[in-house]
Amino acid sequence: MLQTPEAVLKELKQKKYKTCYLLHGEESYYIDVIAEEIEKNAISDAEKGFNQTILYGKDINVGVLMQQARRFPMMAEKQVVIVREFQQMPDLNKQEAKELLEKYAQNPLPTTILVLCHKHKTLNKNTTLYKNFEKYATVVETKKLKEDKVFDWIQEYLKSEGFSIVPKAANMLIESIGADMSRLRTEIDKLMISFGNTKTIDEKAVEENVGISREYNVFEFQGALAKKETEKVMRILQHWKSNPKSQPAIPTIAMLFQFFCKLLAGNQSVDKSDKGLSEAMGVPIFFVKDYKTALQKYSLNSIILAISAIRTADLKTKGIDSASIEDTEILRELTAKILYQ
Repeated sequence: MLQTPEAVLKELKQKKYKTCYLLHGEESYYIDVIAEEIEKNAISDAEKGFNQTILYGKDINVGVLMQQARRFPMMAEKQVVIVREFQQMPDLNKQEAKELLEKYAQNPLPTTILVLCHKHKTLNKNTTLYKNFEKYATVVETKKLKEDKVFDWIQEYLKSEGFSIVPKAANMLIESIGADMSRLRTEIDKLMISFGNTKTIDEKAVEENVGISREYNVFEFQGALAKKETEKVMRILQHWKSNPKSQPAIPTIAMLFQFFCKLLAGNQSVDKSDKGLSEAMGVPIFFVKDYKTALQKYSLNSIILAISAIRTADLKTKGIDSASIEDTEILRELTAKILYQ
């Protein structure tokens, strides 16, 4: 049966366990969280010594896996068998191995909780093996979180832990880390430990714990560029020149490219309401105000020219037509083209 990660986690919190789980997909976060929940709570700590087995796909074959899965628990009602990196099993694509897995999916041992963690890609859905899992086992497909959904996920995760976060701090996390849920969770967990007494994560907390300078970070740079605050932009560039390792050019250029592409989408949006712009640009509605300010500063032609200049700067950082120009000079030249075109 195909289920969402949220539905499975809800069942696990209620101590409802199935006999066989296939966790597969591009996003490893939910695969890890579900496996971790089963590993920690499916059986008691006293039973784990004899009845909990963690295997790694590259180190076993399907025959070994079946031996473990079909073993009866010792002095307990259940045993747990978790296979990490299931996709690395050397014989996974062999017909004999597939048939063994198919038969087990059809008739799993009731006293075993088997968890197969197939990361970074989905199991081929056109195979009999997958169809057997979908019919007889619990299947969870994990997809990469869309960028415009990351903000909501951060809020929900913190809320579930009794915390909240101010919008700007959440945006700093998103811009710094992206939609990598595992990395986001790691950084958020660190923030909650460090600021457990306040229960509210703000920009200062992110700056101090995620390694972002308060005044001279790329978010302030982008914001100043969006408002065409020339003096502030030049001050940040000067700081970066004095501290060349503080802000590499490549991630800065990548971030500016995403920003101006969103501006282009906003410029072309028929619906100029906050909701319409949010959907067109793929940003949380809380940040539409900042983009609307930028849309007032940049015409369609200037946005297109900015994107073109950014692409040229990107090539220069990779040594194409750059004549060994330093990163800070490439950024300074790019900034001038964006501001003064």
